[in-house]
Amino acid sequence: MRHDLDPTAQLRSAGLRVTAPRVAVLNAVAKQPHSDADHVAALVRDELGSVSTQAVYDVLRACTSAGLLRRIEPAGSSARYEARTGDNHHHLVCRQCGTVVDVDCVVGSAPCLTPSDAHGFAVDEAEVVFWGTCGDCRDTSEAMPDHQR
Repeated sequence: MRHDLDPTAQLRSAGLRVTAPRVAVLNAVAKQPHSDADHVAALVRDELGSVSTQAVYDVLRACTSAGLLRRIEPAGSSARYEARTGDNHHHLVCRQCGTVVDVDCVVGSAPCLTPSDAHGFAVDEAEVVFWGTCGDCRDTSEAMPDHQR
């Protein structure tokens, strides 16, 4: 997991050139994890003014390739980005509102990095997505009359 939240230092340590769009993208993702590219672009424009959507996509791709960001793709959703990398955490996704939250490594009888048959792979990461309904959506649903559910 990255504990260094200084985007300039992160970019340099990854061998990437430090640019205003790269710093702004890293700041945006750190500020609002699990954002999609459009939301990241809006946050970057708030900080820098005019930045093309393609430039934001390019920065997201470069930072993901360098291991500074993690791209997750919950089924039926746009790709989301987060700055929490390298710690094998997983996600909870609300089926109603799409909220995504982090959950630490799965606990239970089978460790999450030990598949029943690795088929010769050297496993270094497991991606688990738990689906359900968040508390806010459940509360809203329970407060709704039956004919509106």
